[in-house]
Amino acid sequence: MLAGIYPVGMKIASDYFKDGLGKSLGFLVGALVLGTAFPHLLKTFTADFPWKYVIYATSTLSLIGASCVFFLVPNGPFRMAGQKFDFSACLSGFKNINFRSAAFGYFGHMWELYTFWAFLPGILLLYKSTHDVAKLNVSLFAFLIIASGGLSCMLGGLLSQKFGAKKIATIALSVSGLCCLLSPIFLFADSVYIFFMFLFIWGLAATADSPLFSSLVAKNAPEHLRGTSLTLVNCIGFAITIVSIQLLNILSKEMNSHYLYMVLAIGPILGLWALLKRA
Repeated sequence: MLAGIYPVGMKIASDYFKDGLGKSLGFLVGALVLGTAFPHLLKTFTADFPWKYVIYATSTLSLIGASCVFFLVPNGPFRMAGQKFDFSACLSGFKNINFRSAAFGYFGHMWELYTFWAFLPGILLLYKSTHDVAKLNVSLFAFLIIASGGLSCMLGGLLSQKFGAKKIATIALSVSGLCCLLSPIFLFADSVYIFFMFLFIWGLAATADSPLFSSLVAKNAPEHLRGTSLTLVNCIGFAITIVSIQLLNILSKEMNSHYLYMVLAIGPILGLWALLKRA
């Protein structure tokens, strides 16, 4: 269902902003990242309650958010009326080399992002179990690290206005890819400060490119198929996360967990290849 929320929200944003779309999507995706992190914060306040309370709270907030969109957000001034569904039209955007470059960059980004988020509590628990940090609040730090990505989305959106969305997305994807490759060094680090500095850098870099890729996809999609193109690219991206998460879950039983996250570098490397090939 998340794959049905992201692109529609982005389509609404693109209906309001013909120029400066990278900035508007930066704030939109920043809010989405904060929402992704929020259950971890709730967990810190409901530690003495059954886990079901987190589900109840997040579900209630989701319904409130849906109601706000439905009742308070009218159609934007640049909205294009929906066309009759044509499956072949869904793929027509990939004929555009700029669209294809942005889409494949996004796919590489998605290989890494949700798997990093899913395994982040495990990374923190692993470090807690192998180092003298008995009082480490895993839920709180999972929230802070994921939520920091909301700030980088907003900052990336602002920087894209000056330097261009593609350039900032390429830098962010490069940094997050390096974090994947260098992760064993920092997971073995004795200094808790170095360990957390690394995780916050990874959290910031892993999300900064997300709205920029969406902006590039929206910009290069056929105008009358912008919503469809965003939906298709997002759905493929979320499908990729299923493969990535399950692969790491399988590999976690076969290899040392400290080296496990190097596998995530596959996505950024292929994503950068798609972006730079176009350049």
